[in-house]
Amino acid sequence: MPKWSNWSGRLQSKPDRYQQIYSEQQAAALTAHCNQNGTTLRAVGAGHSHQDLVGNDGVIVDLVGLAGVISADSGSAWVWGGSHIHTLGLALQQHGLALPNQGDIDRQTITGATATGTHGTGAALSNLSSRVIGAQIALADGRLVTCTATSDDPMERELWQASRLHLGAFGIVTRLQLALVQSYRLREQSWQAPLLDTLDNLSTLVDENRHCEFFWYPHTDTAQVKVINPTNDDPSYPLADEGDRCGWNFEVLPNHRPLLHTEMEYSVPADRGPECMRAIREVLEQKFPEVRWPVEYRTLAADDVWLSTAYERPTVTISVHQAVDEPDEPYYRACEEIFLEFEGKPHWGKVNYLSGEQLAAMHLRWGDWWRVRDAVDPNGIFLNPYLQRIRP
Repeated sequence: MPKWSNWSGRLQSKPDRYQQIYSEQQAAALTAHCNQNGTTLRAVGAGHSHQDLVGNDGVIVDLVGLAGVISADSGSAWVWGGSHIHTLGLALQQHGLALPNQGDIDRQTITGATATGTHGTGAALSNLSSRVIGAQIALADGRLVTCTATSDDPMERELWQASRLHLGAFGIVTRLQLALVQSYRLREQSWQAPLLDTLDNLSTLVDENRHCEFFWYPHTDTAQVKVINPTNDDPSYPLADEGDRCGWNFEVLPNHRPLLHTEMEYSVPADRGPECMRAIREVLEQKFPEVRWPVEYRTLAADDVWLSTAYERPTVTISVHQAVDEPDEPYYRACEEIFLEFEGKPHWGKVNYLSGEQLAAMHLRWGDWWRVRDAVDPNGIFLNPYLQRIRP
């Protein structure tokens, strides 16, 4: 029997079948077969989620053969769904294009990253799901359907809207159309500063820089602050692993994160971010003297993606981490209590302990998202145990 595990090894599954996909026709035929046989089917990207969005005892598919840029114009491109983000930077640059933003980690596939609302940092920059303006999906009935923001069919427009952040629950997303910007270069600067001083000056740092974030190291007064801004300077090679760098956007935004860990991240209203961070600091200082992994603080623009954690509100994200071989649940549950007090919403690809009822109360378009999803997959073949647990 095949075995699957996520990036950290914490999540594992033994499906009946692990299938690699090399064509859209293969994807469509497989979805139809699973639908006829009542077999659960889930697609996997890089396995970088900390929430069990993939595991099931049916079929797991890997879009390994669907990678690269399909076509591009002056402001967008169609890309294959199995493309890893780190492979798209140079490929898009050859068309004079770039992602407006991306996360600190670039190992994910583009469909996996958009499936969960993956994001970087920047108060005027939204998550990757918000950049999806079209998709082609192999639905449960075996059809390959193209849905875009401008589709003539209202049902296809609604499918596009719902599936921008899709959790793998609508079908196999074989290709995406992304809204892009012209290629650009960035300069990164970083320094250490006292945490409380950083929080006091944070609004200025956020307002004056395209990207701003910091890591706080528990039980110290030290924050590692990083800002990144556009530049016309030529790239300076060789680039450092992290710190002061100047290069193309796709060279500067990601960092190498080899240490295996688990993670919880919540999004809170931007105006409550510093207060929430102070509360997280307090619970760490008082209750968890053994935790040494840093806490990360980032910003995120509002968007109109139905299940986005930044839906219609400017947002701050706060992430807590723990080594994969260390106990994390008591720590994470204590942090989750604080996040909920500050109107927090959990990142879809990271740890949370919420019920479907709690998630429904947080997401105004929860019912709409499930209505569209159920219409294209009435037998629920794309729902694994986790999604079955939280469904209405």
